[in-house]
Amino acid sequence: MSSLEEVWAYREETLYPALFGVARRGIFPLDFELFSETFAQEDVDPRWLHLGILEYEPTPSRSSWLYVSSGGSTPWDAEPSEYNVDDYSWLGVEFVIEAPSQANWPIRVLQRLLAYQVLLANGRLGDYLPLDYGHRLPAGGPVDGSTDSKLTCLAIAKPTHYSSSASLQSGKFDFLHVVGITEQERDFAKATSTEELIAKLSANGAFPITNPGRPGMLLLTDH
Repeated sequence: MSSLEEVWAYREETLYPALFGVARRGIFPLDFELFSETFAQEDVDPRWLHLGILEYEPTPSRSSWLYVSSGGSTPWDAEPSEYNVDDYSWLGVEFVIEAPSQANWPIRVLQRLLAYQVLLANGRLGDYLPLDYGHRLPAGGPVDGSTDSKLTCLAIAKPTHYSSSASLQSGKFDFLHVVGITEQERDFAKATSTEELIAKLSANGAFPITNPGRPGMLLLTDH
């Protein structure tokens, strides 16, 4: 029977390398300042500070740099005797974003989303539902922290270019693929659906990779 540590090790040392390739630069953990300064949360569970983001270099089949969270599927609240592979493991999600080059902004984006998800799941931010496929939310400014990127919002999609879900001894989890979008694209998704937006972004080469320097797609004139 796998312990929490063994589940964690399998995800990071076996599952992720098989899916995403060779990791670089170690893990970038969440910190107290993220919770306190971004979400005004002073009461932080110490376990949350073990969650983090991993960076993966391009592979022969993927030209992008890929960033993925690690910890949202860790079975913090379950004993090994309670593990059920048919249930979701803890939050049941891990976040992914792809970038055209190695950068720090994808790490910050995913750290913020992961912290937000933890707080939502623990009822710290009201009655809002945890993030899932189809959701859209503000990025807190230009996605890369610059002054000129037009991508100031985020959309969450179900990936099709890698497995959308995975299994651990403690249960299953879904990968939520994140992409930066403009406010106009967000409004298009509101008027239609996030799925239709993702289809249009894909057709125009703006998904699954988030390129902060791309122009807006002017999608509202197309529907």
